[in-house]
Amino acid sequence: MQSSTVVPVLLDVLPRVVRIAAYIAIGVFAANFVVALGLVERIAGLSRYLTSPANLPDEVGTAIVTTAASTTAGYGMLAEFRESGVLDDRATLVAVTINTFFGFVQHIFTYYWPVLIPILGREVGFLYVGARAAIALAITLTGVVAGVVLLSDRNVMATAIAETDGAGVDVDAEGSPEDRESDDESLRSLADDAARRTWKTLRRIVPRLAIVYVLVTLLLQTTDLEALTNLASPLTNLVGLPGAAVPVVIAFAFDTTTGAATIAPAIGTTFTPRQAVATMLIGGIVSFTVSTFKRSIPFQYGIWGAEFGSKVIVVNTGLKIVFLAIAVVLLVA
Repeated sequence: MQSSTVVPVLLDVLPRVVRIAAYIAIGVFAANFVVALGLVERIAGLSRYLTSPANLPDEVGTAIVTTAASTTAGYGMLAEFRESGVLDDRATLVAVTINTFFGFVQHIFTYYWPVLIPILGREVGFLYVGARAAIALAITLTGVVAGVVLLSDRNVMATAIAETDGAGVDVDAEGSPEDRESDDESLRSLADDAARRTWKTLRRIVPRLAIVYVLVTLLLQTTDLEALTNLASPLTNLVGLPGAAVPVVIAFAFDTTTGAATIAPAIGTTFTPRQAVATMLIGGIVSFTVSTFKRSIPFQYGIWGAEFGSKVIVVNTGLKIVFLAIAVVLLVA
């Protein structure tokens, strides 16, 4: 392979790998540090309404809270819990599924509200975002039900919290200067230990992440993924959408903003609001095929490795497609 092909790929991949590695480092460090401090009970309080029925330990609640701010950091925390034995593979898959809605929440403030709703208009924008929120919530609740049915004490390390609670530093305690100095030393010791664990995790994940990103990016440059958009016409015909839906689906599959800008002028003439949202959701179904190659495989393989990463991709993509399809049927019914 010519260096003229590889070098631009490396220059494109390097910033992404560095950014993702930074978020993973934050998530893994936070996972180790809050457990060491015994802060799990405080941070995971609200999420316990989801984790407790699903037979998941409170540590997972910290990952859920973190996911609402950064999906990558939240996944990094779950990867650390799996690596340390807090969660087995089945429990990790359930936790990843429950995380779905909280990963969606951050996009409301970073993309949907400031970008997509102004393009689509208030009625269609809120209808589309509401549909995506309902889909994400349905997937999260599916994860909770799966935890109820599939998980037990055999799938989690129930003693993890007991081992850390009371062993951490009481950051609110008052005492003599000697006591405070001792607390400061304990905090530094815990932070150093968390940093060492984080570095160990990064040494395992980042090289794998970089290699997979490079290989997938090279594959995308030599493969015509436009052929995948041949799925658009049968899908739009199946649900009775106008012929103009096909180019919108194709645009939406490769770039959400472009797809929204494409359909916006036709809302109210060619498309009803419900048809417009259904068209964009079909674009989302097609886009999963593309985004799996562009983002999911490199990211999930980097986090989990090929074997378990493939399981995460199948569960994530399968559930999203199923609930997107249900939403489309309900919209055009």
